[in-house]
Amino acid sequence: MTGAELCKRLLTMAIVLLGVSLLTYGLIFVTPGDPARTILTQQMGGQAPSQDAVDQFRADNGLDDPFIVQYARWMGNAVQGDLGQSYYSDRSVSDMIVQRLPNTIALAVASMVVALVIALPAGIASASNPGSRTDYAAQIGSLMGVSMPNFWLGYLLIIVCALRLNLFPVAGAAGPKYLVLPSLTLGSGMAAVIARLVRTAMLDVLDDAYIQAARSKGLRERIIVYKHALRNALVPVVTIIGLQLSYVLNGAVVIEVVFQRPGLGTLLVDAIFARDYPVVQGVTLLIGVIFVLVNFAVDLMYSRLDPRIDLGGEYT
Repeated sequence: MTGAELCKRLLTMAIVLLGVSLLTYGLIFVTPGDPARTILTQQMGGQAPSQDAVDQFRADNGLDDPFIVQYARWMGNAVQGDLGQSYYSDRSVSDMIVQRLPNTIALAVASMVVALVIALPAGIASASNPGSRTDYAAQIGSLMGVSMPNFWLGYLLIIVCALRLNLFPVAGAAGPKYLVLPSLTLGSGMAAVIARLVRTAMLDVLDDAYIQAARSKGLRERIIVYKHALRNALVPVVTIIGLQLSYVLNGAVVIEVVFQRPGLGTLLVDAIFARDYPVVQGVTLLIGVIFVLVNFAVDLMYSRLDPRIDLGGEYT
């Protein structure tokens, strides 16, 4: 990557993050409800706060300022690494994110491992034996995985594996056992999508002339599939894996709530209900940063898998 290309990508990423932060802040600003009254009511155990207390809270947190002033103040602090203080707990938003982030990263990594362990063998076996029972079984499994809502599968696994069979704990994040059911729930949906794409990509590659030439030379089918076809078939698969990583972060919000796992998802949902806007904005900005970094990593992997593709996504 040249210096000019790197500067162009960094500028694009900065513009995307600026747009995400501005849109999120704007949506929060127009959302009905008074955060000062909501948070003071929660802090007072459900009792209605006095108007003086509400006015003081709004003045202390700059909530009476115009939208553009509030956003500029928040963005100015954010670029210096200060995401502000939680309205509700008065803790640093950065500290709250750092405390919850490892649980979400563990869930994302475990879910992607589950997805790849299921999807790659299923997709390759399906494409290598089109029209066979293995192919039909893989396609039916993929269709079921795509059609099944994550939260429904999560509750099903809780009932069967946790409550009936007592194999795994239902909620929490105290160890690896607490990761099994959430990662299976989130990973199975991704596995269905990736397996379908692997099958399609492999079928396209296996029909290419160079694969037919390899077969005519008498190479073993296993060598043709895994050494020659799989590498080229992985180019479109890498794209969907990158998109699925983004899906993991979105899905983690639901899965962490279902399994009461203390991660970024539950932190975001709790902050939304509590009108804790600095936390909402901080978590959303972090998710946006992860999105753009994942997309950047996917572009870099493109050029590694197929040197004909430049970082602009075009063949050279």
